[in-house]
Amino acid sequence: MKKTIRALVLGWMASMLAFAVYADVQTLRGDNPIDKEEKSFEQKKPLKAEGGFERFHKKQPPLIPHGIEKETITLKNNSCMKCHSEKNHEKEKAPKVGDSHFLDRDGKKLQDISMRRWFCDTCHAPQVDAQPLVDNSL
Repeated sequence: MKKTIRALVLGWMASMLAFAVYADVQTLRGDNPIDKEEKSFEQKKPLKAEGGFERFHKKQPPLIPHGIEKETITLKNNSCMKCHSEKNHEKEKAPKVGDSHFLDRDGKKLQDISMRRWFCDTCHAPQVDAQPLVDNSL
């Protein structure tokens, strides 16, 4: 009985200590409570880059050098293909979707873009004029 009470008291003390240590920790939500609608924040202006952005390593997916606010990607429609498809890219002066996007997981060439590559903004990210959230010392 004494061991059980001692274990409960020690557990309670440890949890109080952990709470005290992390009481000042803030999330990226700031003071927005999780159960309330978040405050609206100022939209950052998309950066545009003629010819695209520099890549930082060889296999990095290209960054999107224009805004994508009006683009939509659903299971049936991908508005990125208006400019980046095989048949439109020259007319639109846009890069063509890479050949790797037409391979299935076994490496077999497909007629259309693989559904694994359909959601462009999973890998390709637009850039905005914003300060970093966290300092980078590297």
